[in-house]
Amino acid sequence: MKLILRILGALIATLVVLVVVLFMLPGEKVAGLAADQLEAQTGRKLTFQGEVRFTLWPMLGVKSDGVVLSNADWAGPEPMLTAERLSIGISAGDLLRGKVRVTEVSAVLPHLNLSERADGRGNWVLGGESDGAAAAGAGEPQAAALPISIEKLTLTGASLRYQPHKGAPVEMSSVDMVLRWPDPSGTVNVDLTLRPAGAPLQVQAEVGSFAAFLNGAVSSVGASVAADGGSLRFDGRADLTGAATGRVTAKTTDTEAFLTAFGQSGIALPQGLGQAMVIGADATYTTDGRLALRDMALDLDGNRLEGGLDVVLSDVPQFTAQLNGGDLTVPGLTSAATAAAAGESSEVAASGWSKEPIDAAALALANGTAVVSFNSLKAAGLEFGASKLSLTLDRSRGVLKLQPAALFGGQVLGQVVANNRNGFSAGGKLSFNGIRLEKGLGQLAGYDRLNGEALGELEYLASGGSLDALMRSLSGKGWLEVNKGFFTGFDLEKLMRSGRGNGGSTVFDQLSGSYAIERGNLVNQDLLVTLKGIRADGGGRIGLGAQDLDYRFAPTISGLNGAAGLTIPVLITGPWADPKIRPDLKNALQPEIDAVEQEAKDRVIEKLSEELDMEVTPEQDLNQVIRDRIEQEAKDQLLRLLGGD
Repeated sequence: MKLILRILGALIATLVVLVVVLFMLPGEKVAGLAADQLEAQTGRKLTFQGEVRFTLWPMLGVKSDGVVLSNADWAGPEPMLTAERLSIGISAGDLLRGKVRVTEVSAVLPHLNLSERADGRGNWVLGGESDGAAAAGAGEPQAAALPISIEKLTLTGASLRYQPHKGAPVEMSSVDMVLRWPDPSGTVNVDLTLRPAGAPLQVQAEVGSFAAFLNGAVSSVGASVAADGGSLRFDGRADLTGAATGRVTAKTTDTEAFLTAFGQSGIALPQGLGQAMVIGADATYTTDGRLALRDMALDLDGNRLEGGLDVVLSDVPQFTAQLNGGDLTVPGLTSAATAAAAGESSEVAASGWSKEPIDAAALALANGTAVVSFNSLKAAGLEFGASKLSLTLDRSRGVLKLQPAALFGGQVLGQVVANNRNGFSAGGKLSFNGIRLEKGLGQLAGYDRLNGEALGELEYLASGGSLDALMRSLSGKGWLEVNKGFFTGFDLEKLMRSGRGNGGSTVFDQLSGSYAIERGNLVNQDLLVTLKGIRADGGGRIGLGAQDLDYRFAPTISGLNGAAGLTIPVLITGPWADPKIRPDLKNALQPEIDAVEQEAKDRVIEKLSEELDMEVTPEQDLNQVIRDRIEQEAKDQLLRLLGGD
């Protein structure tokens, strides 16, 4: 009991002495001592513009309104820190020994003016280094011990302006931060709340050997970022310049909301491209803005890919990517063409191609090349098999290379281009083989009446601000060959022969033809279709823009013993959705009529030659021949009458 009383008495006596000393020592003097020590050890001048008051609770120390901390010599005249109110906590034990040790700094409504010089050193690095010494030691880590430590730093309602050595400044407001650094040679823990776009962005970080980190050494760093819609984690090593290497993981349940919290609003990804995603990668970032991701694994709405990515961060990022995937599905990626073709919108299908403006602004978001390989892909109404695709973006121009692509049951090799540099245009040059026409024409143009496996080439170019404008401006050329197939909607064999035919379809053995496209109209004059004993020649116009047809088939059934066959032309006219298919009987009978007329004319010429006792050719006018003969006969008779020979 005596021992306890003695200890308690000693503690009370100590507290009494401490209180007496604190009340006897003016606040301005304590503040002055702290400011002098800070300036001596860091080279920064701390100015108190308001009254400095002593505080006992909740923190032992001083408090002042209107506080200014000067900037580094090389960072310009603007102060690095200003605050509406600043509270400084002081170690009581050190104070009794005549020393001032800052244990806590709390700032209300501070403004931080941060900048970075060419060697990567920031003005927030506190030290007595002069400009000359800085130049001499530029780019080299500073091994000296940190001149001052703060066990806890609290910023409330802070704003900041950060000016990197290169690039535009970054400004933020409504920033809250709590930094805990209990051991000057140990780890610092930071809780930070940012609001780049209004919604809070929570950052929790820990930096090992923080004193060495502030002096330029590489230290272990762990950081978590959480916001509406997702979170991000980094574990690795970094230095004060921002160079870092480690493992990055991220998970989002709403990617658009998560990006909005970072100030990147309006980025709405289609389903299948990362509305929800999981990412993991080994990351390396260098101070010149280069980010390399290796051993990368992606899960984009269930679509899994792996590979690597290199990015150069700038106003327009540069990228290079190599990704491999399995079976991918992007149901959120559709086009007006495929929607109309598949009949997903009866209104669009009835009125033709969509006239909605095409937004191609995404072509300007970045420059670079991405190569993607996959086992299968369903997107925009198209179904790819195992394929390799290469996408290159260069100043609002995108080129998609198919190297090759398994599409429509066959293979397509070539490239398609989308250009938004001076208005939107699209073009391409493709070769294909094994393509199922009913799939290709059905998914791309909404026409599925032609069935067969095709080989050919296509070159095209179009421009305009909507799909309708593109299709009506379309130009190009190509050729097509199909072995065995059929047309649906009319039965050519039944038309040419008696019998049941093929149940409303025309089955052919071969189809070939070439075509030219101009102003949205495909014109073909050398279509050849062969089927059982029938040859069909065709020519006409297919309105790709207007979605209509004006085409004429001329099928000919083979005659017996080499005789001329019967030809019955077939006209196909009207809209794609409801074409009219009918025989052209007038033109079908005309050859027979012409043949009868020619035979009669030949007989008349033969008889007239006999009667006139002279040769009459088909080229001569029969009326003129008869008239000339009558005149000659009359002349001869008149001469005899007058006594001539």
